[in-house]
Amino acid sequence: MASYGTMHRPTASSSTSPSKGDRPDDSKDSTRKKRNDFKLLCPFNVPLSPEAAAVRIIRNLGYFGLYYTIFVWIILFISLVPKRKVSLIFLVAMTLVTCFYLILLRALPNSVGLLDKVIDKRLVLAFLAAVTAAELILTRAGIHLCVTLACGIPIILVHAVLRVTDDLFVGEETCAAGELVPLVSMKSSGDIESPASM
Repeated sequence: MASYGTMHRPTASSSTSPSKGDRPDDSKDSTRKKRNDFKLLCPFNVPLSPEAAAVRIIRNLGYFGLYYTIFVWIILFISLVPKRKVSLIFLVAMTLVTCFYLILLRALPNSVGLLDKVIDKRLVLAFLAAVTAAELILTRAGIHLCVTLACGIPIILVHAVLRVTDDLFVGEETCAAGELVPLVSMKSSGDIESPASM
């Protein structure tokens, strides 16, 4: 009978292996070793001091700033949908103006130096945020803006304080090894050391 490349399980009568009592059971020891080698990285951690919390907030605002902005914008957008159609149109229009400004900065990298010398990008973005807030207040959607900021900013601050960005990604200096970054580690002298020689 043809097996087509499959392996058949040996039967108990043809097995010549020692009985279960003769050989030690290493499966429990090997699973313990595997569990001890496994490290659970939690991206959230309580800072040790208020200074560490402040540094972490500043770092996370720089790293996750776009995501925090989108989070607040989505909450504001959803709160404006049922009743404030005109305010919603102004919000979307100012969002488009802001996106066009940022696309202009990315599309013309030679003029970025000139624009940054004359007007800082953060100043322009703060001005556009103030104009958007003024438009929302003038269209009687100021309460929506205040409630959105009152709900969103504490969530953002808690995330910025508790989120640890260290040791969760590969740094630029280790990316020089290319795709082998998880497979090799760097010695102190700069030589690449394979896992087999560790």
